[in-house]
Amino acid sequence: MRDIVFTRASGWIPNVIREDGELKLMLGAGADANHAPRTFTFPIGEAHLAVIREDLARHLLLWSAVIPLCDAAGTRGGLDEDAAVALLDPILLSAPADVDAFFRHIRWDRGQLIAHGADIDLLERGQVCAAMRAATETSNRKRAQEYDANRRRAERGTVLGPLDAALLRYTGQYVHGATVPRRMPDAVDPALLTEVMRVIATAEQACAGMRICRDPRRGKRATDKRDWERMAATVDAAVRRAHPGLVDDAVRTVSFLMCSEAADRSRSAPMEDDEEPAGDRSDFGGGARKTLLSFTDDKGVEKEWRADGPRTATAVFWEFVEDRSAGDNEVFTIEDEKMGEGIQLHFYADSLARITTVREGEGGADPEYRVEYSLVDGIGGYRTLVSAFVRGGCAALDQHGSWIADAAEFERARRRRDAD
Repeated sequence: MRDIVFTRASGWIPNVIREDGELKLMLGAGADANHAPRTFTFPIGEAHLAVIREDLARHLLLWSAVIPLCDAAGTRGGLDEDAAVALLDPILLSAPADVDAFFRHIRWDRGQLIAHGADIDLLERGQVCAAMRAATETSNRKRAQEYDANRRRAERGTVLGPLDAALLRYTGQYVHGATVPRRMPDAVDPALLTEVMRVIATAEQACAGMRICRDPRRGKRATDKRDWERMAATVDAAVRRAHPGLVDDAVRTVSFLMCSEAADRSRSAPMEDDEEPAGDRSDFGGGARKTLLSFTDDKGVEKEWRADGPRTATAVFWEFVEDRSAGDNEVFTIEDEKMGEGIQLHFYADSLARITTVREGEGGADPEYRVEYSLVDGIGGYRTLVSAFVRGGCAALDQHGSWIADAAEFERARRRRDAD
């Protein structure tokens, strides 16, 4: 039978229970293999209970020292009760100076104490008892997270100035640098907000007109990595030039914000239309704009596009790719059966083949095709080639890249490109 003998307002601080007549400290820490919280107990005495009841600071210090033992138990192991019991007298019953000395030789959870109001400067000087004079039962996890973030920055030699910190708070990345940034002006000290907005304006001006397009090869929400890198570099250079005193973390958070917002705009918009209005097509090799096309993938799935439909060929094709592209489905074909020509996109090899019917098959003979290959420079290169084919057929591709008819020669060129 288990009865709760003493508990504090915060349910996370260890409770004292009586189990089968024995006093025990009970705490939750870590998780089991199924990600459910683990609970640990170990025996304590009446003298320990008396201190726990009256002295919040000592209670919290004991908790911080037991947590590493719980961590060591992992997802299945048992608590080292002997080690836990050995913490009781030195932490709960010793003089403050002896407690400080004891903590210099054991593992303990600093973040837990900081979350409960410990004085950080005193903790770092090893004066743990004095640091806990302002301890509170309520926990402020954000305070501990910010401490950990600053400690990690210090380990790599980064010290934030007031404006650096304000920019990280504005984007919500002060604690977690991997968090998707957003605009949080209320998180910034009002005295620094004007200066923060000046930096943001510099970034916005630098990337005005730039876009991060979708990359349908990688799914519905993927965007072009090269576009992202190009925008980040542009913003980075402009911000460093206009605000040379900012540390790398602050500059990166601003460029990350600009790129994330641009990528979100692209994801929420319809698939980009790469075609141009009808008009003079002399630049496209004299071919006629397509009126009926068939799209297929490497799994044999087919989609038809007609010019009298509501969408352009490029938009429909890239949506088809977005829906169908996968690690085992990286070859897509666009065919104009009437004109006897088509292109085949090889995403796995960053290459494209254009295929032209030289002679129709007669009397049961197979048709004769001319196949030429070209290397492709990222999703932007694919978009250019697809758009040119839709506007003017295979002839319109002459001006885009170098075309190689010999498959072996092309493979050597591809390997040279990949090696470089």
